[in-house]
Amino acid sequence: MLLGSKDLNRRDFLKVGGMSTLAITLGSTGLFSMGGASSALAAAPNPTSGFGGYGPLVKDPEGILDLPRGFKYKIISKTGDRMSNGDLVPGNLDGMAAFHGQKNTTILVRNHELGTNADFPVNGKNPWSKGAAGGTTALIVGQNNEVISEYVTNSGNIRNCAGGPSTWGTWLTCEETRELGHGFVFEVNPHEPENEMSKTPIRDMGYFSHEACAVDPATGIWYLTEDSNPSFLYRFTPNDRSQKLGSLQKGGILEAAAIDELPSSSASTFSNGQRFGIVWKQINPERAKEDARDMGCIRFSRLEGAWFAAGTLWFDDTSAGTGKLGRVYRYYPATNTLELFYESAASNDLEMPDNITITPWGDLWIAEDGSGNDRIIGLTPEGNVYPFAENTLNGSEFAGPAFSPDGNTLFVNIQSPGITFAITGPFSRRNAARQRAMSYAAPPASFAPAVSDKLAAFAEKQGMSNLEAAALERHGMPII
Repeated sequence: MLLGSKDLNRRDFLKVGGMSTLAITLGSTGLFSMGGASSALAAAPNPTSGFGGYGPLVKDPEGILDLPRGFKYKIISKTGDRMSNGDLVPGNLDGMAAFHGQKNTTILVRNHELGTNADFPVNGKNPWSKGAAGGTTALIVGQNNEVISEYVTNSGNIRNCAGGPSTWGTWLTCEETRELGHGFVFEVNPHEPENEMSKTPIRDMGYFSHEACAVDPATGIWYLTEDSNPSFLYRFTPNDRSQKLGSLQKGGILEAAAIDELPSSSASTFSNGQRFGIVWKQINPERAKEDARDMGCIRFSRLEGAWFAAGTLWFDDTSAGTGKLGRVYRYYPATNTLELFYESAASNDLEMPDNITITPWGDLWIAEDGSGNDRIIGLTPEGNVYPFAENTLNGSEFAGPAFSPDGNTLFVNIQSPGITFAITGPFSRRNAARQRAMSYAAPPASFAPAVSDKLAAFAEKQGMSNLEAAALERHGMPII
């Protein structure tokens, strides 16, 4: 396809740009794969510190994972492989986190989104609910990303989809269901697998179809997303905010996000001095969804990933928007400000965002869960957009991207057929300043949500940003 073609879209441009650059940089050297890893045969490029991305993707000769030149992957675990105790690695790999381990190891804790029947269930010795096939496993990863051991850490759950790491080295695994008495959050300690805590639901964190959760390290407050339609954004304030092992089991207060001063009466009753913002309404954890609905809290389409970094909560709504292609939001607890950072208008830009993470050097990475080949898309504080990876395995979704504590390795899953990868290469160095910059950066111009002149004028009168006005307007704020 010619670059001047009117039919050229963003995804085609990325691919065409990649082909032309590849011809220059690789010449006739080709590609190779060896030792269970795939790599571009070339010296690592200068990635300009990652500020503009890492260059075009190179086609993987194994047909699994396309990555930029200079990066390589290693398959470290597959569904059906033997774990340390002889059991088989469970299926449907999903959310994941990476922690410091002893002797320079990395500990991965990994979800398995399974129901009550599965070819490769989580076979735990101490399940919470017999007959439930879901749960979590852990991998101890040593030098050269060799797996030292692999074992079950909790079992007896249903549809362990995402979750979130605590600041004290545990993993909160979330059940994405509300069937058969399931629909809770469980805390998993990889150092004490299948202990009593791992089979004790944290009931005050709510009974609903959980997706992800993320903690504000400055306050100890957790934010939770719900994968359901409609879904709500929740906040859990622990009674004990010491951020220590056992603190969450002491309970807390669950709330749902709402738009302030938005009565059920018609918009004609509003005055020009009306103020709008985000408030949190306390709800009963056992009927979280019903209370959030009855109290008029913000209705989202289907919330997915969540990540907290540099004072900002990032989360996405995977099927929101006119084309149901997804939105990305950010929320600032310090000011109770909700912004619509990005609203996809074309599947070639972004299709159904799922897991979100802020990289160690400060870029926002978004994993897709749409039709066709899913990608990991990077956005920089400078407004650049780039693809980092494309999964060519029959359109199966990426899940659980997690960087090693030293930032040198990206671990990520492909849910089906069930593969965990360790990806290495010229990743940029840790940069806390750019993480803060990403929290307040404007979205790339082509990604910014559409705002009418009327809404922009209203935002100025209200003393809010266009991104804040767009978020509130999409969820029912009347334009006066």
